[in-house]
Amino acid sequence: MEILGIDIGGSGMKGAIVNIETGEKVTSRYRIPTPKSRAPQEMAEVVAQIVKYFDYKGPVGCGFPTVIKKGVCKSSGNLHKDWNNLNVETLFEEATGLDFTVINDADAAGYATMNYGTGKGMQGFVVMITIGTGLGSGAFLDGRLLPNFELGQIPYKNYKKIETWAAGSAIDREGLSYDKWGKRFNKFLELVELIISPDAIILGGGASKDFDEYKHRIKVETPVIPAELQNHAGIIGAATACAKRTE
Repeated sequence: MEILGIDIGGSGMKGAIVNIETGEKVTSRYRIPTPKSRAPQEMAEVVAQIVKYFDYKGPVGCGFPTVIKKGVCKSSGNLHKDWNNLNVETLFEEATGLDFTVINDADAAGYATMNYGTGKGMQGFVVMITIGTGLGSGAFLDGRLLPNFELGQIPYKNYKKIETWAAGSAIDREGLSYDKWGKRFNKFLELVELIISPDAIILGGGASKDFDEYKHRIKVETPVIPAELQNHAGIIGAATACAKRTE
């Protein structure tokens, strides 16, 4: 079975067709920059462009960078405020004419990692952290998803949410080296460890592939492991979530 997975981020919207049996992409990834407005209609148009690029006609899985409950955006996060309480599945279905399964993007990355990647077979309490424009998080207990674990929303000092200070986007915005940013990211992990005491932390997103550049700054006791699937996990996991819904 092959399903189109789409991973929506604050800077880019990516898609590929995924073989659900193997968890492998059967096409190259296609990426379009996220519209600067980050507003619903403009982003829905990009989703339609991705679908059209693959000439795809089946159900679509989509990872979305906010809290999602039954297809509805419950917090706009780093996107336009008009996303609040909007049914994302309905919007994308109207834009494409296809059925959509929309889940939180970090949950999607976690689905991929726990089914096909580093986390496969892991038991206990495992947290997936995706490092990008924000800090997404997906939580799994004995392989089962606990949805919408938004740890990047923790307030920190003068920041409304810690991801503003410690996400990967801070590297470019403030011109940080990985050494300096790694100290910030470690502070975030210290809070994660203090609050929920996971058995393992798996890192995904763009900065996961550069783990060797900042791993010397990671001081938490919890094992921290870069994901094998890295920034393809969101696409693969979104397609996986769609497959589970249509079973």
